[in-house]
Amino acid sequence: MRTTIDLPDNLLRRAKATAALRGIKLKEFIAGSIQAALNRATASTIPTERPKRSLPPLIAKAMTGVQIPALTKEEIAEIEMEEDLDKLRRSFGR
Repeated sequence: MRTTIDLPDNLLRRAKATAALRGIKLKEFIAGSIQAALNRATASTIPTERPKRSLPPLIAKAMTGVQIPALTKEEIAEIEMEEDLDKLRRSFGR
């Protein structure tokens, strides 16, 4: 798969030099380096047991003390989308 990434100049030079010294293409060096990093990260971060999910915290209105029910991800996404649309509408009104 093809992708584009921005690397600092000195990092790219070092990667090219290392690949050349090993006699491999730059893309092979980068792919191998990423694979090795992922293997190390996966080996050290795999939990032995999946943590149990806790319930979301209850939120109460300050003045009334009435509990507000927890929102689903979809409800939160909808609220965020409405806020973004309101900001966009306001920006066009200027």
